Amino acid sequence: MKKTLVTALAAGALFVAGNGVATAADAPPKTTHGPCQYTETPDEPPARPVPLPPDPRHTPGHGKVDVAIPTSQGALPLRLDRAKAPCTVQSFLHLARHRFYDHTVCHRLTAYPTLKVLQCGDPTATGEGGPGYKYKDELPVDLPPAPTDPTGARRVYARGLLAMANAGPDTNGSQFFVVYGDSALRPNYTVFGTVGAEGLKTLDKVAAGGIQPTAEDPAPVDGTPVLRTELLRVRPDCWF
Repeated sequence: MKKTLVTALAAGALFVAGNGVATAADAPPKTTHGPCQYTETPDEPPARPVPLPPDPRHTPGHGKVDVAIPTSQGALPLRLDRAKAPCTVQSFLHLARHRFYDHTVCHRLTAYPTLKVLQCGDPTATGEGGPGYKYKDELPVDLPPAPTDPTGARRVYARGLLAMANAGPDTNGSQFFVVYGDSALRPNYTVFGTVGAEGLKTLDKVAAGGIQPTAEDPAPVDGTPVLRTELLRVRPDCWF
């Protein structure tokens, strides 16, 4: 994650940094014609080759999908919820089927008192990589107010939630985060599933391992996990 974002991140934000690569495009970016409107990002090309996701007129909006993810630190099973975020689930499954997430490393662990997450989904492991497209937010409306925020602006992203990281409104891509401890965030991040019990054990193990110190900060609360966490394989397991 770029150092220029550290101040903002400390305030409780989960950003995806752009890679800043500019391309000369003669035509406007391609956009799918369905309700999700996945849109190419020519200035941020894909970290791995992958086409735009399918965008059917009737995007599946009910049911759940189990995704089995063995990692180098243990199992990280996910349950995706189409009702909460149909376009997000559609995109995640598309990337999984194209092996976009296989052998990628979770690049960021946070240990703030009010922000405890592991962030993954970037093949470059820098916080700058994505799938070469973006799509709209599907923001949660049922999260409880965070008791640590007297303004009422932040909500509780509870332990076990699965959500998308982003770089601002409607910039979802491939990076996601899993919450290992109740966190206080503005409700600006799409929630699209949960982590299974075995996954919480894995997250606790990674969190207990801590964050790699740097010359500038010998005791960081935001940075690269000490325990290297590689997603070995990401495959949909079953639908129900």
